[in-house]
Amino acid sequence: MNPTTAELSQNLIASYAQVGGINHLDGKNLPSKTAIASITCKLLQLLFPGFFDDRSIHSSALVTVTTDLLAEVRLRLQAEIGKSLEYRSPGEVPRAEIGALAQSIAGELLASLPRLREILQTDVEAAYQGDPAALSAEEVIVAYPFTEAIAVQRLAHELYLEQVPLIPRIMTEWAHGRTGLDLHPGARIGTYFFIDHCTGTVIGETSVIGSHVKMYQGVGLVARSLSGGQALRGQKRHPTLEDRVTVYAGATIMGGDTVVGAGSTIGANVFLTHSVPANSLVLQEDARVKVMSKTDRPVDFQI
Repeated sequence: MNPTTAELSQNLIASYAQVGGINHLDGKNLPSKTAIASITCKLLQLLFPGFFDDRSIHSSALVTVTTDLLAEVRLRLQAEIGKSLEYRSPGEVPRAEIGALAQSIAGELLASLPRLREILQTDVEAAYQGDPAALSAEEVIVAYPFTEAIAVQRLAHELYLEQVPLIPRIMTEWAHGRTGLDLHPGARIGTYFFIDHCTGTVIGETSVIGSHVKMYQGVGLVARSLSGGQALRGQKRHPTLEDRVTVYAGATIMGGDTVVGAGSTIGANVFLTHSVPANSLVLQEDARVKVMSKTDRPVDFQI
């Protein structure tokens, strides 16, 4: 039996009544994920003029293009921030003041763009200098997923510091889906940062990362345990990496009280749950790799 559209609608609406925890009806208007993604793309255009645009920008048009784009982003961003502020604390901020507060936060984010560009220039330099496969700084910007992910995280971190809910996480999860790099907007990340390949690397909310830190794919800076749930909110749950630390592929560093001292190197696949002093070399020695000729034993797998 093929149900009618009316029957499908009736059954689905009944589900809305029975399974109410994933509905958002009659509440405040939440920020639009589509709008945030679009705004984030335009913020990338402002950070890297000419790299994230559909066509080249001539220097003679730079003032006009930049001014128009800033005006558009400012209006759209403050509207989405306003929705977030209403969601954050109904009644905490008088409704009449939300618009002015949203306008102020949007303006502060846009005012931070020159400072963020200076930091991102160090990230691009670290990526280029740290990867012999990189042909140019231009390639690092236009082709490396890391550049997009760290730029979005640094933007989102500004809003996170302003305690804007929802939007920072929407921004970084948008970048996560595009790049495979999971950077929480709360993480504090120093200059000259680079994650080579970047896919599968996770950096948690309370992570603190110094300057000149390099990582590879599959690295996790994670909490030791989340069994405490919401009771852990606001506590330091993720590790600290001091300056000039290198972490190789597949390593997991765990716990809010774990500090990796400056100049240390964490080898591939290391599982680290305690602090190490400066200039440490941490290696995984339990696993052994055995190499033998195929003729020494029957082949029991497909090649």
